[in-house]
Amino acid sequence: MLLDNEKVEEFINNSNGWKSKDKCLKKNLEFNNFSAAIAFIVRLGILAEKVGHHPDFKLHSWNKVDISLSTHSEGGITKKDVHLAEEIEKLF
Repeated sequence: MLLDNEKVEEFINNSNGWKSKDKCLKKNLEFNNFSAAIAFIVRLGILAEKVGHHPDFKLHSWNKVDISLSTHSEGGITKKDVHLAEEIEKLF
C-alpha cells in the first residue's frame, strides 16, 4: 500500500539526506574512494537480500552511489521503502 504524502514527508524531514522525487526515495552518497563505494554496494546487496526488497542504484564518477527506493508493484513509496532506507542508514 502506498504511503500518503504526509508520511513520506515525515520520513524525509527526519532522515539524513533522503529526498522524494518521481515517486521514489532517493539518496546520493559520496565515498573517499572506489573501494569504499564498492564495499558499500556489497553491504547494500546483502541487506537487500536479507529484507527481501531491492533498491535501484548507480555507481558513477568512481566514488559516488545514487540509491532509489520504490515499490514498483505498487507504483511508488511504501513502508518497505522507508524500512529499507532506515536499514541502509545503519550501514554507515
